[in-house]
Amino acid sequence: MRSSTPGHRWIPRLLMTPAVATLLLWMIVPLGMTIYFSLIRYNLMQPDQTGFVGLMNYEFFLSNPAFTDAVMNTLLLLGSVVIITVVLGLALALLINDPFPGQGLVRILLISPFFVMPTVNALLWKHMMMNPIYGVLAQIWQFFGLTPIDWLTDMPLGSIIIMISWQWLPFACLIFITSLQSMDREQLEASELDGATYWQQLRHLYLPHMGRAISVVIMIEVIFLLSIFAEIFTTTGGGPGTESTNLAFLIFTEALLNFDVGAASAGALLAIVLANIVAIFLIRMIGKNLER
Repeated sequence: MRSSTPGHRWIPRLLMTPAVATLLLWMIVPLGMTIYFSLIRYNLMQPDQTGFVGLMNYEFFLSNPAFTDAVMNTLLLLGSVVIITVVLGLALALLINDPFPGQGLVRILLISPFFVMPTVNALLWKHMMMNPIYGVLAQIWQFFGLTPIDWLTDMPLGSIIIMISWQWLPFACLIFITSLQSMDREQLEASELDGATYWQQLRHLYLPHMGRAISVVIMIEVIFLLSIFAEIFTTTGGGPGTESTNLAFLIFTEALLNFDVGAASAGALLAIVLANIVAIFLIRMIGKNLER
């Protein structure tokens, strides 16, 4: 029989120590430096003027006129993209679930936008699709005798939502397709023999089965969408005004445009607090599906 002496129990812990210590340093050191910079006066244009200022940086960031707009834009962008990708992703997954000629090619085409880099995605939509003069959408508008829309000026946040939704829709679709492959076909056939309509199958069979997949998609998207930056920087620059500014872009503005590292660090910590609030809310609302 294998001995369970204290020495044997400590060996796995010792072997894990380097990895755990590295991970802790990787997390704690940047966090500690961010907290430190948020409590001192540190402007890159005035490096000689330093000193402890307490919560002044937090007060300055919270009193910034753009802060409220940034928070609202962040939440609106987050909610809109999640709803669009989940609803359309579920619809597309159900549409291409049954075998048909060219199904493999269609699935590859649906998934491919997810592998486009965010900056390339933004430039693609900015110049090829949404340009009010030679963009594809402008040509469609002119074909029907309508005046083309200057998307990035008239609907800046809506344009960002469209770009990000287009890129994240394949991810949701891929997860939903994978989930549909594990459905019990005999149960579906039995429901058809009992006279169940497609909408009844969708409500009582498809959606309950895909509850975990939907939860996974929402959780992962929320984690990444809270830090959206490249699309905004590449297209609208947070404007016009603050109409498309989110928290990530506001922090960038304070750090690298206003050169105020202290205020930017305070903003970063406030963003962490917001992210944790959203995470706790999601875990309580949809986390139960992951335990089934």
